[in-house]
Amino acid sequence: MDMQEAAERADSILDGTFGAISPEVHWTHGETTAGSCDLSRRRAVMTVISEQRRGGFLGVVERFWRKSGYEITSVNTSREFPAIYAKSPDGFGLRLSIAGRGQAFFEVATPCVEESDVAKPRTRANGPDYSGGPIPRPDVYDDFWSSEGGLSASSVGIS
Repeated sequence: MDMQEAAERADSILDGTFGAISPEVHWTHGETTAGSCDLSRRRAVMTVISEQRRGGFLGVVERFWRKSGYEITSVNTSREFPAIYAKSPDGFGLRLSIAGRGQAFFEVATPCVEESDVAKPRTRANGPDYSGGPIPRPDVYDDFWSSEGGLSASSVGIS
């Protein structure tokens, strides 16, 4: 596997993960960084995830990752800045972390692969694309994810 193939695999992991999140969240591409034999793809969620919804958001992702055969390697249970770390059977490292103002960040790091050129991700962001520049704080409000209470996860079809 070369870096381009690894980047496409990382994008596939991210696409699958975002496809499992319901209701859908708005996101943008983060920076792709390359090392001597590996790279990382990143996405930032532009939907505000309220403090009351963070556990549910992480739970949705964790269940999808487990169902996909990824091993959960660590969980940071911080109330303010929680995170989940996982590893795929083929050696890709996954991370979901919640940062300031409830902004979620995803990263998929590849294992060491053959060096090659790497193209930009093919998947289009479902909102403004901030790749190549600074990513602003989350600014999309969602009736569920940004809510501070009221609806339960089961009432909107999240299991």
